[in-house]
Amino acid sequence: MRRRDFIQTSTLAAAGGLACGLEDLNAAPPDELIITGVRLVQMRAKRPVPRYEPTPGSWSTGGVEVANPVSIYPKYKATRSLFQPDPGGVSGFWVEITTDKGIKGYGTGGAGGGPIVEGHLKKLLLGENALNIERLWDIMWRSTMSYGRKGVVVNAISGVDLALWDILGKAQETPVWRLLGGKIHDRIPCYCTGNDIEQHVEFGYTRLKLALPYGPADGKQGLRENVALVKRAREAVGPEGDIMMDCWMALTERYTLELAEAFEPHGVYWLEECLPPDDYEGFGRLRDQIKSTRIVTGEHVYTRYGFRQLLRVNGAEIWQPDIHWCGGLTELRKIAALAAAYDIPVIPHGGGQRDAVHFIHSTENSPWAEMFMPAQGGPDVVYGRYEEDNNLTRGPEGIYTTPSNEPGFGWQVEPAA
Repeated sequence: MRRRDFIQTSTLAAAGGLACGLEDLNAAPPDELIITGVRLVQMRAKRPVPRYEPTPGSWSTGGVEVANPVSIYPKYKATRSLFQPDPGGVSGFWVEITTDKGIKGYGTGGAGGGPIVEGHLKKLLLGENALNIERLWDIMWRSTMSYGRKGVVVNAISGVDLALWDILGKAQETPVWRLLGGKIHDRIPCYCTGNDIEQHVEFGYTRLKLALPYGPADGKQGLRENVALVKRAREAVGPEGDIMMDCWMALTERYTLELAEAFEPHGVYWLEECLPPDDYEGFGRLRDQIKSTRIVTGEHVYTRYGFRQLLRVNGAEIWQPDIHWCGGLTELRKIAALAAAYDIPVIPHGGGQRDAVHFIHSTENSPWAEMFMPAQGGPDVVYGRYEEDNNLTRGPEGIYTTPSNEPGFGWQVEPAA
């Protein structure tokens, strides 16, 4: 090649490289995404499955007896539906946040949070940069402190926070788990919650969490029935499987001690949320006295401040915050960091849901995900879609999951209108 041709070729290549650089710069993620809209939305499955009538008696329908905080009153004992809100009353919600560059984010929060989003948080968000997630969380927290700090208000903040993380992932064109530092686990072992034991084992689960049917009001007969349920699960899952018990705020300290003793021969891995969630000292006393199983709690503990109280009394061997109730992903990361400093595992309530699983995938002290199966009695497509939508695989520990690789959370739902 002649020198003149070389120089000309090199100059053109450099100009081409500069053009590519400018194009890349123009395609770079935005520094600002101004929030232009906040609204509650109804969501529908992107790939719906047929409706069906579940097998009578299926636990997953919810129409069964479960020990609960109100079961000391016979009027409300038979099913949770007798005391819980009516459908369409106080429920969880989905929020859509839109931005000036067309990127939309979706998040879901806990019961009763929707009116707080519409009546208060919306005005705090409009005109703000959606990428300033920490700043917006702090503004929402401080602005609701006078009437919030727990429950419904933190449920509202959680849903908004998740929608902002969804926006950030979409703006960066990457899944949320990468924003959190990348994966820790190649795939996440799962346990399945519910008392349809045989269905869950047949599907492939080797870790089961059962809902305790009976509490203190049911006396010795109820205690025997609880033990019978655990025996049935042990026979189904075998000696190497894990059995956990969800006591759902229903017990007293004395009954929990008796329950732990009765379960000891059957190798129960943990007793979950035995006491009212604010009885931190009670949980601490149980941990001091019970050595045959783990005392765990956290799904109804709110923000890092609630878990700091739990830590002070050494109240739980495993923490179980819910990403939709504890303050969203922003706050869940802080809770997990606090736990990590004390070598406490964090196994989120509902952790197999398609947002929480991003957190588990990228968090060293978060080892398992909680899954729920569709009720028994459906066509094969229901269970096949359940497997596909949740990225389920099988291996030595039973069932595993992974998060989506799509930008944001990779939701399998979309706005109905």
